[in-house]
Amino acid sequence: MTAATIDKNATLKPSFANALAHFLPITIFPFMFAAAYFGGWWILAPYLFFLSVGGPLDRAFGMDARNMDPQLKHSRQLIWYSFPVWIWAFLWPCIFVFTLWQIFIVGSHSIFESILLGFMLGFEGQAIFIVGHELIHRRSKWERYIGEFLLASGSYPHYATEHFYIHHAHVGTPFDVGSAPKGQSLWQYFPRELRSNITGAWATASARMRRMKRPLWHFSNPFWRYGIETAAWYVIVFAIGGWIAVVIYMLLCLLAVFSMKISNYFQHYGLTRVRLPNGRYERVRPHHSWSANYRYSKWMFFNMQRHADHHVSDTRVYPLLQHHAADKSPQLPDTYSGLMIEAMMPKRWFAKMDPLVDQWRSEFYPDIKDWSAYDSSIAKKHPEAFDKIAEIFAAAPRLAQVIERNPQMLEILQKREFTELELPVGFGADTESERIARTGLVRVYWMHDMNLTEMKAQLDEMPVHDADDAAQIIHDWMNDKVFQVGMHTLRGNLTPTESGLVLANIAEASLSALFNAVLDDYTEFARQSRTGSLAVLVLGDFAARQMAPRTNFDIRFVCEADSQNYYASMSRRFVEVLGTLTKDNLLFEPFDVGEDEPIIIARHELANRISSNEGERDSDEQKLVFARCIFTDGDPKFDKRLSEQRHKAILKSSAKPMVPDGRFQTAEAQDPIILHDSAELRLDQIKQAANYLHLCQYSQLSQLDINADAQSVFQQAQAQQLITKDLADQLVEITLLWNNLCGILKLVFDDSRDIINAADTVKTTVAKSCGMPDFAGLIEAVRQADASTDRFVLELVSVADSAAGPDPDETTANTD
Repeated sequence: MTAATIDKNATLKPSFANALAHFLPITIFPFMFAAAYFGGWWILAPYLFFLSVGGPLDRAFGMDARNMDPQLKHSRQLIWYSFPVWIWAFLWPCIFVFTLWQIFIVGSHSIFESILLGFMLGFEGQAIFIVGHELIHRRSKWERYIGEFLLASGSYPHYATEHFYIHHAHVGTPFDVGSAPKGQSLWQYFPRELRSNITGAWATASARMRRMKRPLWHFSNPFWRYGIETAAWYVIVFAIGGWIAVVIYMLLCLLAVFSMKISNYFQHYGLTRVRLPNGRYERVRPHHSWSANYRYSKWMFFNMQRHADHHVSDTRVYPLLQHHAADKSPQLPDTYSGLMIEAMMPKRWFAKMDPLVDQWRSEFYPDIKDWSAYDSSIAKKHPEAFDKIAEIFAAAPRLAQVIERNPQMLEILQKREFTELELPVGFGADTESERIARTGLVRVYWMHDMNLTEMKAQLDEMPVHDADDAAQIIHDWMNDKVFQVGMHTLRGNLTPTESGLVLANIAEASLSALFNAVLDDYTEFARQSRTGSLAVLVLGDFAARQMAPRTNFDIRFVCEADSQNYYASMSRRFVEVLGTLTKDNLLFEPFDVGEDEPIIIARHELANRISSNEGERDSDEQKLVFARCIFTDGDPKFDKRLSEQRHKAILKSSAKPMVPDGRFQTAEAQDPIILHDSAELRLDQIKQAANYLHLCQYSQLSQLDINADAQSVFQQAQAQQLITKDLADQLVEITLLWNNLCGILKLVFDDSRDIINAADTVKTTVAKSCGMPDFAGLIEAVRQADASTDRFVLELVSVADSAAGPDPDETTANTD
């Protein structure tokens, strides 16, 4: 019978005979002594010993799933299991000093032999973290101090604090850098782990000193011991071999630490404790660590492979550690030595381990479909904000990418402006009353208190050096506001249509502030006095105050003819700083400074362009009809004069077919449920029809701003009895549906077609933003809207075409 066939259900009894196998690790010391003393072929002996641990004997001896009864922790027989640990802890410093003495003081070895002896110390030195780790978990203080001293021989004594108080407390959560998330390579993991170990240990020790009301330099601070212990080792090394020995020693320490970190990397790779609704993480279970059960490694590494049970019972001595089967703890697919090699090759590692992580997730957490927040790098960087990170990842893949690239965005959600609008769960009589209170509070703030005037006032109060400085400050202010509005939209506190108005205010306030900064710069440095007046017009959805993320905004500059040169030069400077404003901007698409030249229009040309009947669908003539002024310079009444001029020009041209025939014919049928382009097409059709109606019935709709949104046009048309109330209500409803759908898709996705493979939580967010209870309801609503859009558009065109021509006196009015 081979060792591999021993009954796995058998129970081991603590005894000297059963403890003998654990004395194997100390049998290497005679070989190391002989190698250091005699040199020559004796150096080969320790290396053969190291190779035995490399996997062959693991496979030869097979598995051993037998456990001791953990209730036997008071058995006197357990002392036999402590002897090999204590002996190793005693022999390691002796053989270390002896080998250095032989290399540097006796000097009887060749350079080649000395190098091999140095590597011998490095390989065996990896075991200081196995023995030291066992000892720092012991209850007796003297054993813990010996463990610290061993760790100090690897220049890593602070591991005693970090490992026990941070790793064990937070294993499997974003708070533990030592728990590598799925997709993180060893080479990404190692430097972060080194850095966080020292900073985390210091922060923990400092916090303990503060709680005990002691100064940091109090003798009870463990860093005093760590410093003295580590210094003692360096003094010994320097005394024996000088600076050369110190450099070699540091490299050997790095090798030992690296080896320890590889095993730490794969012991928890991809395994995550789930965040509970109460804000806490679930308790540590055996399935939060990878296990292995090779018999030979069990003897050589003091049961280190039984890592799952070690985290469940962190003070349990190694012989009592339990093996957990695959239904309780995931099993590593290879020996420790084999995985240490594979971990250094990320592609091979991910190919082997990621499917096992996915299998673990489906087995232990079948109800969780989306693990993206747990796998994200930002969760590791900002574990304190995990709830909000998970909320964003579950609802908006685009915003998830934004916070991954710009982690500082999370700080915005800690500001009072945002937190004061967050009402606690359970404050109301029921969930519906809570929802109404939340939405009401957010809408009052963003649509009334934080209006355009208030936004401009905030920006005006910010000190800036020049236009470039202003562009960066305004950029940060914009992203701050846009991100908050986006979060409120995801939560349903603002509809995408409502947020479109808020975003338009943010955009207008930002561009106005930037233009003021450019004007101040230009006036001072250009040494030219201002002449004439200027108006800055915005076109498209910006003009209608219906914006969404990733907007390509379009602007025109209108000025008096005699000031064109002055303002042309100044507007080019404005376009330059727009590059800074729109880079990594959450609202605007990047502005191409090299290609986007400013368009300057003389005032007297504006009327001619508007009244032209040669404009096509997306021509400047068409866009200028519905443009809106967001900034003026010079004559404060210049905007009013432009409006009056445009009013006369529209009256002059309203009888002419500015909209070509066939404009509203639907393109080849597409599925608007999935393709955002289809939703945009339908929304565009509705807007075009509203604009056409507005122009053709301009005299009856003159109370409306020419750049009013489509809903306002339909409501005013119904008030003027141009269309029935039933048709107006249906048009408003369908417009809001298309507008909300386009707005939320732009907020949630970079490419709206990603909704095909989106998580259910994302689809639910999209549906609720459109006023639907679920995604199935949204699908049905969109199908009905898609089927009726053409009919509504044709009705509007029919109403518009029934308009009578304008008053002849008005059409001959002087447009100047």
